[in-house]
Amino acid sequence: MDRMAAMEAFVLVVDTGSFSSAARRLNLGQPAVSKMVAQVEDRLGVKLLVRTTRGLTATEAGLNYYERARRSIAEADEAESAARGAGSSLTGRLRIAAAVTFARIHVMPRLPEFLQRHPDLEIEVVLDDRNVDLVQEGIDVALRMGQLADSSLAARRIASAPNVALGTPAYFEQAGEPTAPGDLAGHEAVIYDQPGGGAKWTFRRDEAELVVTLKGRLRVSAAEGLRAAVLANAGFAIVSEWMFAPEIADGAVKVVLQDWNLPRIDLWAMFPAGRAATTKARTFTKFVEEVMRVPSGTPNSASY
Repeated sequence: MDRMAAMEAFVLVVDTGSFSSAARRLNLGQPAVSKMVAQVEDRLGVKLLVRTTRGLTATEAGLNYYERARRSIAEADEAESAARGAGSSLTGRLRIAAAVTFARIHVMPRLPEFLQRHPDLEIEVVLDDRNVDLVQEGIDVALRMGQLADSSLAARRIASAPNVALGTPAYFEQAGEPTAPGDLAGHEAVIYDQPGGGAKWTFRRDEAELVVTLKGRLRVSAAEGLRAAVLANAGFAIVSEWMFAPEIADGAVKVVLQDWNLPRIDLWAMFPAGRAATTKARTFTKFVEEVMRVPSGTPNSASY
């Protein structure tokens, strides 16, 4: 039995949740894939998969084998890429994770360009506003914003943007445009109820520093919901400039208090702990860095 082929078959079964889906990806018959996985289980002497109402699920032993199998496949891809030379196109599969709104606005529209550069590459995108477990989810690189909660992960800062106070022109026409941070106390806020958001903000200008606590009846845990509320004139919000980039550009929302500074937010590329970032993950990270146009001189706080 070709062990690499069997590992690839098992990984695809776990990824897709069925023998038939994995077989289609491999251009094989379902019995052949089932037999390959059964042979791996016989050789190892453990059960790797169990059938549930949701399909096939990896056992604890299966999850351990899955992670090591993915790593071996990635290392084999790396070896082939190195043999072909650094200028060759990427191959295989790249699995990335990102927050829904950030990816929809800044990443997804540019992915066709990246795929065109690498015609033999497949990309799987996991969109989730929560911080998914990179190892458990089989993520090669995750794009995360804000302060890093998990210091065990390898990370690279690839962009930075200001937080801004903004709302629709219609909202400010009705409620009045604030001219100082203190004016926000009289406004209705849509509060982003996530790390990096919240109701308490510090405004700075020259030597002055003002702490403002926003007041609002609407708290939203997902960026898509916050965007919808602000665009429906429900109130103003303090969020990253990235979240409303298209609307800031076309005037659908207005940034106020621009002579005051709010804390900036960083964009990080995160890599699974315990192994070096793959060439595919590093290349994609550099591509996102191009997309976000990091200002020259912005330091990276950590290496791969």
